[in-house]
Amino acid sequence: MSYERIKAAKKRTVGTRETTKAVQKGLARVVFIAKDAEPHVTEPLVSLCREKGVEVIMVDSMRELGRACGIEVSSASAAILEE
Repeated sequence: MSYERIKAAKKRTVGTRETTKAVQKGLARVVFIAKDAEPHVTEPLVSLCREKGVEVIMVDSMRELGRACGIEVSSASAAILEE
């Protein structure tokens, strides 16, 4: 599954606020969005990614995305950053 890519990333953001900032600054290469996240939280980020031409990968679970990023809480989104 796609979680392996975010697990292996050396530089990443976790959470919608940090991920949105990274996309705005042009630092995000790939953004991961959890399908079970609230749409009002993720839709603005998905739209921004489309606008900026950033790849979006939908993953099944906020809990699994958080774990893949090495945190104990769920995460609606995360990004792999430019190295």
